Amino acid sequence: MTCDNQVLKTLGTLRGVFGAEMERIEGRITVNHTDEVSREQISETLNSLGWKEITQEKNNDDTEPSIWGCAL
Repeated sequence: MTCDNQVLKTLGTLRGVFGAEMERIEGRITVNHTDEVSREQISETLNSLGWKEITQEKNNDDTEPSIWGCAL
């Protein structure tokens, strides 16, 4: 649980991240963010914490959240 809190706390320090949901059973984090932060910046942060981005089909709507899976 402490690790989960640290991940969410670290995400909260990124300007432009306005929500994150951790699904512990599935080992996923969904991050909602504005254009103030890029997916690459979020990815670098989560990679450093042991989470890797899950490849998903992208549509033309760039408002879809980014999803990362636990690699621990």
